[in-house]
This record gives sequence, C-alpha cells and structure tokens, in this order.
Amino acid sequence: MNILILGSGGREHALAWAVLQNPKCDKLIVAPGNAGIAQIATCASVDIMNGGAVVAFAEENSIDFVIVGPEAPLAAGVADRLRDAGIRVFGPSAEAARLEASKGFTKEVCDAAGAPTAAWARFSEAEPARAYIREHGAPIVVKADGLAAGKGVVVAMDEATALEAIDDMFGGQFGDAGAEVVIEEFMDGEEASFFVLCDGETVLPVGTAQDHKRVGEGDTGPNTGGMGAYSPAPVMTDAVTDKVLDRIVRPTMTEMSRRAAPFQGVLFVGLMIKDGQPRLVEYNVRFGDPECQVLMMRLGAQVLDLLLAAATGRLAEMQVNWADDHAMTVVMAAEGYPGDYVKGTAINGLDDMLETSFEMCFHAGTSGTAGAYKAAGGRVLNLTARGATLQEARDRAYALVDRVDWPEGFCRRDIGWRALGQQD
Repeated sequence: MNILILGSGGREHALAWAVLQNPKCDKLIVAPGNAGIAQIATCASVDIMNGGAVVAFAEENSIDFVIVGPEAPLAAGVADRLRDAGIRVFGPSAEAARLEASKGFTKEVCDAAGAPTAAWARFSEAEPARAYIREHGAPIVVKADGLAAGKGVVVAMDEATALEAIDDMFGGQFGDAGAEVVIEEFMDGEEASFFVLCDGETVLPVGTAQDHKRVGEGDTGPNTGGMGAYSPAPVMTDAVTDKVLDRIVRPTMTEMSRRAAPFQGVLFVGLMIKDGQPRLVEYNVRFGDPECQVLMMRLGAQVLDLLLAAATGRLAEMQVNWADDHAMTVVMAAEGYPGDYVKGTAINGLDDMLETSFEMCFHAGTSGTAGAYKAAGGRVLNLTARGATLQEARDRAYALVDRVDWPEGFCRRDIGWRALGQQD
C-alpha cells in the first residue's frame, strides 16, 4: 500500500514512524515533511492547502491512502477533494472540521446535543465584548473563533487581561481567526485530552493524554502549542471515560449526523474534570501535537489498521490493543518561543540518538540533513519515551533531552509534575 501523510511537524513524524511499522505499508511519502521525517520516508513538496494539487500528486504517485495531519487542510476541504476523487482519506469533511475551525459552531452543536460545556457568548464587535467582560468579571476565557495554531486562547485571571485580549483579537493579532470572538465561563478542575476514532457511525476510544500548554514550569506563562505530554491521563478513570462518551462524544456525533455532516476521522476531546464530572473545553479534529507522539509510541503498528478502518466505515470490527505502560514527550523549543525566536541555529547530538520502540526523537521543526540539522520553527524536537511507570518514561525522555547539544534551545523540566505528585 502506498501512503501519503500531509504535514510537517512532530505529529506527522510520529504518525510516519507508527505507519512504517505496519507491513501493509509498502511506500510512504510525507508532504512536505521535515529533516527528521526525511530519514525514514520520502518527503515531497506539495501545497497541502490545495486540494486539487494533493489529488493530482496522489494520482501521479498511485497513492492508496492519505492521512491528513494538521487542521488547516481539513478546514480547507482537502479531505473532501480526495474523497470526490475516489481516494481513501483519513480526516473529516470541511463541514465536520468546523468543530475545530469555529469555536462558536462547536458551542452551538454542544447546546443542541446537550453536551456539558462552559457558558458562552459570541461577538463580532469589540465594544459589546468588552461590556460582557465588565458585566461578568474575571476569571474569564477569551477565544479567537477561528484557527489560530493553538494560540488564540487567553485565560484571563483579571479583567484588564481579558479586555487586552479583546483589543488584540479584534486588532488583527490572529488574522481572520479573530474576526469573531467567543467569551466563556472560566472552568476550574483538571484538564485532560481524550481521543476517539469515528467513521460516521461507530466511536472507538484510542487513548488519553495530558498536555502542558504553558511555556513555564509549574504551568506558568503564556500558552503555547504544547511543551510536553504524557499518556495515559490518570484523571481519565473508567467512570469519567464513560461519562465523556455518553454525555459529550456520542451526542455530538449524533448531532453532526443530524446536520448531514457525519464525522469521520479522529476527534480530540479537550476536557475539564472536576469532582469526577467532565465538561468540554474544545474539540479538535486531528491528533494533538504533542499528544500524538505519546499515543503513537503506545499504539505502534496497529495505527494504520485503525485509521484505515475509520476511513472505510469498519471501526465496529476493530479493537485497540494497548501496551500496558506509560509514555512521555518533552518538547525542545527555540529560545524566545512562543514569542519571537531565531531560526537556523545548529542542533548537534541527534545522529547518535536512541531510536527504539521505547525511545524516539521526533522532529517537529527542523531543516538540513543528518549531521547538519538546524532549527526551523518554534517547537523543534519531541524527545519521547515509554516506561513501565510514568517516572520511568520521564527519566528516559529527559535522558534523551540531555543528549541534545543545542544551546539556543530550551525545555520545561517538569513535564508530568502533577501526575507524578499524585503518585507520591
């Protein structure tokens, strides 16, 4: 089977790594890929936002199956174009991808489905939004309605910060994503990520994780695309998982089908859990990054079979076989991230990096070739490891971090601190 993965980050490197372990994969192409992916697969220059270009490339290269990694091509309808051309694809339609592309749309769906989530309001002008904030006070959450690469959310602990976020969003900081703003009730509790595969009818859970969004240790500082993650999430007990499926996920899938937009792909369910009761924070319509890295380490070769089943309506036949262990990934980012950062700095120590089923260095933003890697993004490397316990996975992941020679890079040294503290 010839397979094409769209994307260029650590998520796509992890997906490629897992797919290649399956003997069904005869040839793997990743577009555009990155320097790390180029060591295990063929990288190709394709405009992944152009559905016609992706279809033409797939046909020219006899591609049997396309896996869409990032959210932007999904929102742009690339999966629709592939389906229209008769090419099997993993990823939802543009209409179903609105669950991530529009926070207001998601809130409307949740209200119609009766799925528990934060109280909310949507605004297209700044002054009514400011008035709403003054009326409700802080803490409060301000979100750009559209896609903002994981950075369009401000958790404002005081009114001044919330009002500043309104000015930034309507002032164009997030481009078109901030043309409308959703303001939400602040929810406290413990966050967790829950991942389910969907084929339009069947829902199949494939894992849980917890991400560290804040740039600073102790979960401080501005939000980022994610500084590390671990799996499984201790807070996602069987009882909580059942509530999420019965009260949030399945009602949402039913409502999407009622709207003639059945969901086919992976649904990333962002949750806030308090006193054993889950509420929805947000949906994403693709694997999280860096959550995907820990999920792929624990799932391995079966990933390809599961994604194919989701794409072809056969999830009811499938079951997930989990390794009974833990995984952790630590993000190394360029100094200055998530603000201004320098590209092009040299990264050494990667050529003799451990690469086994228990330890992997996934590239997220690199260029160059073996022996001459350079940083080409904000989040650059994902040092990922498995262990019998979370502590063992953590020790192995940070041992990988210590092998990297990159003075201009940094990482958080406390990934997993909450879960490990609970184990003390």
